[in-house]
Amino acid sequence: MGQSQSSDEEVELAQIQELYTAFMQECPSGALHLHEFRKIFGITSTSEEECLYVERIFKSFDKNRDNVIDFMEFVAAVHLVLRGKLEDKLKWSFKVYDRDDNGKLDRSEVKHIIKIIYKLKQTDSDMSPNEVCDRIFELVDSNKDGQISLAEFMEGAKRDEWLMQQLKLDVNASGWFNEHWKKKKS
Repeated sequence: MGQSQSSDEEVELAQIQELYTAFMQECPSGALHLHEFRKIFGITSTSEEECLYVERIFKSFDKNRDNVIDFMEFVAAVHLVLRGKLEDKLKWSFKVYDRDDNGKLDRSEVKHIIKIIYKLKQTDSDMSPNEVCDRIFELVDSNKDGQISLAEFMEGAKRDEWLMQQLKLDVNASGWFNEHWKKKKS
């Protein structure tokens, strides 16, 4: 314990081994299913909108689209949530917002996610979801075409702290993960 690690690779390997052990304890089959994913993030609502939102997040981590998150996909998700660069987190958020996968966000997509976030976080705000959506478009849609491109999304979020908080999805994954690790290590 008193010795320092000789390289970052050794630290990473040890962390991956711990992560694998925890993953297999949670998912002995080696696959994380949607219902387990919902449980992990504490989503107990049966609202259709919230279910679709959580499913969208789940699918964003299911890279091979086999309807389960395997260990490698789990590692990528954990890395994004805990250590990912801001740009990567914003790209992921954009992907979750973009329900039709056309590479652009329209008002209905943005409004839809904002309404769900308000429900999940039970947010008390001076602004309604419609007002938040209108402000986002006013500040981000630089070419005023009624759609937000990935570039506009990224630039807008980096320019304004309020926008960053609205655009960057926060599913409290890092809080859950850190709390969960403490239990596993005890």
